Amino acid sequence: MSPSVYPPEAIPTIRVVAMPTDTNPAGDVFGGWLVSQMDLAAGTAAAFRAKGRCVTVAIDSFIFHEPVSVGDEVSIYTKVTQTGKSSIVVHVETWRRARNSNDRRKVTQGKFTFVALDENRKPRGLPPEDGFDTITE
Repeated sequence: MSPSVYPPEAIPTIRVVAMPTDTNPAGDVFGGWLVSQMDLAAGTAAAFRAKGRCVTVAIDSFIFHEPVSVGDEVSIYTKVTQTGKSSIVVHVETWRRARNSNDRRKVTQGKFTFVALDENRKPRGLPPEDGFDTITE
C-alpha cells in the first residue's frame, strides 16, 4: 500500500517535533515512539467519543511507510471509524514535514481499538452520538 499524497483535510489531533532523544544513532525516530504518539492521539479521539476513560485493547494493521528524522514535524490525524457497545475503532495516520520544507509525507498508519471504562475500570456502554464526535478548533 503506497502512502497518500495529501494529508487529511482535518486538524491534527497531535502535532510534535521529533527530538534527538526520540531517535536512534542514525537520526531516525524509533518506531515505538511513533506508536506511542499515535496511541496518545487515538486515545484522545476515543475518550472524546466515549465522553470518558478508555483503554487501548488492540493495535491492528500497523504500517510503516517511511522513516521520520530528527527535527521533522509530526502530525497525527485520527478518525473514529467504528463503534460497538463499548468499543471504539480509530484510524490513525501520521504525516511528517521536514523542518525546512512544505513537503508532507505519510509515514505510518494503523487501526487502534479502545474500550470505554467506568469508574471501576470495567467496560461500559458508549453514550449516544451527539454529532460532535470530531475534535475541532
